Amino acid sequence: MQNVLEKKAAAGLSIISNAVIIILKLVAGAISGSISIISEAIHSLSDFLASVLTFFAVMKSSEPADRDHPFGHGRYEDMSGFIEGGLIIFAAFYIVFEASKKIISGASMEAETTLGIIVMSIAVVANFLVSSYLFYVGKKTNSISLMADGEHLRTDIWSSLGVLAGLVLIRVTGLEILDPLIAILVALFILKTGFSISKTTLNNLLDGALPEEDLKKIEAAIKEMKQEGVISYKDLKSRCSGPEKLIEMTLVFPEDMTIKHCHDICDKIEDKIKDTLGICNISIHAEPECAKCSAKNTGQ
Repeated sequence: MQNVLEKKAAAGLSIISNAVIIILKLVAGAISGSISIISEAIHSLSDFLASVLTFFAVMKSSEPADRDHPFGHGRYEDMSGFIEGGLIIFAAFYIVFEASKKIISGASMEAETTLGIIVMSIAVVANFLVSSYLFYVGKKTNSISLMADGEHLRTDIWSSLGVLAGLVLIRVTGLEILDPLIAILVALFILKTGFSISKTTLNNLLDGALPEEDLKKIEAAIKEMKQEGVISYKDLKSRCSGPEKLIEMTLVFPEDMTIKHCHDICDKIEDKIKDTLGICNISIHAEPECAKCSAKNTGQ
C-alpha cells in the first residue's frame, strides 16, 4: 500500500512540475522569440502528456487482478512507457524541424536573452529534482512507467541545458546560428532515448523474455538448490508485466522425494528469485526424474 501511495505522489508531482515549466517556457519563448525556447516548450508539453499518462498507468496498474484481467493490470504501465517513448521521438523530430527552418530562413532572434536564460536555468534545476525523485521511487517500487517518466524528464534536462548554453553563447558572441544548431544536437540525444524506451516497453507488451542478466540470476538460484535435491530444470519461460516479472519453469526431482520436500525446495527457490529480482509471480512445476523426463531435460 505504501508503494502505491509513493508512486501516485511521484506521478502527481511530475504533472504539477511539468505544467509550471510549460507556462514559463511559453511566456519566455513568446517574449524573446527564440525558436529553441519555443521548441523546449513543445518538448515540455510532451513531458506533461507523458506525466498524465504515467499517473493514469500507476492508478490502473495498482488495481488488483479481477475477472476481466486475471493476470492484473501491470500492462498499463508498459503501454504508458511505450507511448512516452513515442512522445519523446515526436518532440525530437519537431525540434529538428523548427531548428532547420530557422537555419534555412536565416531568421534572427531580435530580443535579448536574459529572460530565456533565467527560465532555462529554473527548468534544469526543477527537472533534475523531480526526475531524481521519480527514479528513486521507480526503482524502489519497480515501476517501469515512473522510470520512463523520469527518463523523459532527464532528456528535458539535457535539452534545456543545450538551449541554455546556446542562449549564453549568443549573448556573448552574437552568433545567432548557434541557437538552432545546438537545438538539433540535443534533439539527436533525445531521439536515442525515445527509441530506447520504446524498445524496452514494446518487448514487454509483446511478451519478450526478461533480460539475460535476470535469466542468469534465476538459473543461479536454481543451481544453489542442487545440493537440496534439485536435479535439473527445463521449460524456463519469463516475461514482464509492468512492475511484475512472470516466471514459469519445470524442476526435476528424485523419483522417491516426497511432495512436501519438493514443495519446500520450490518455496526456497521462489524466495531467492524474489530477493534478487523484486516483484515476481513464479509458477513451478515439479517433475520426478525418469528415463523419459531425462531425455527431454534441457536445463543443466
